Amino acid sequence: MSDRFANLRKVPKHPARRFLAAVNARLDTAVEAPAAASVSDVLDELSGKGAHVDMLRLLAAALPAREAIWWSCLAGQDVVAAGAPPSACLAAAEAWVFKPSDETRAAARTAAETAETEDECALCATAVAMHDGKLGGGDLAQHAAPPGMVANAALAMNVKVLGTVEEPLLFVPTLEMLIDRALDIARGGNGKIAAAEPLPDPQEAALAEARAAGPPPDDTPRRPRPGGPAQ
Repeated sequence: MSDRFANLRKVPKHPARRFLAAVNARLDTAVEAPAAASVSDVLDELSGKGAHVDMLRLLAAALPAREAIWWSCLAGQDVVAAGAPPSACLAAAEAWVFKPSDETRAAARTAAETAETEDECALCATAVAMHDGKLGGGDLAQHAAPPGMVANAALAMNVKVLGTVEEPLLFVPTLEMLIDRALDIARGGNGKIAAAEPLPDPQEAALAEARAAGPPPDDTPRRPRPGGPAQ
């Protein structure tokens, strides 16, 4: 297994399939790992198959609620930075991540319920309100939230980031960056990963290589000069 997926200490040591089942999610990619395979092992296999979206899906299911919501908030910051309006829902969700309490949870629920239609980060606040599998605090705690609310919100927010990518050569690097954020959070980090760098354009790379090599040798026979031998 690659070191990239090692030491995910924030992820409980359960089989990957258990996390997916708990949030009613399934992978689109056929996985050859055994049923008891860990999250790290399944991520390693998915990475080898280039199944980036399934990697996002599994990480969204496996991260604990607070960590998954913070991952959502980082995605929300990207969406806002790409031109979306400032988000009261994002601010409320971040406040809960930094200081989880009944008060910050209630504030997040209020933000979600009163969100403007253009608020792209309403899912972050909704996830906070339902982070424990209940619709909210107080009387709402008697009612179950939809299964997998936090995981679905985390996946959806990261997919929104992909929707902001305009440069095709940045699409896969952005996917990798989003995955690395979650992996860093799963190790106990803050998920602050450097922005994605575009993949090299194959045509540009070929041109650069040609320029570095210089012009090809000229093997074309030259016309003989008058009174001299052919060159």
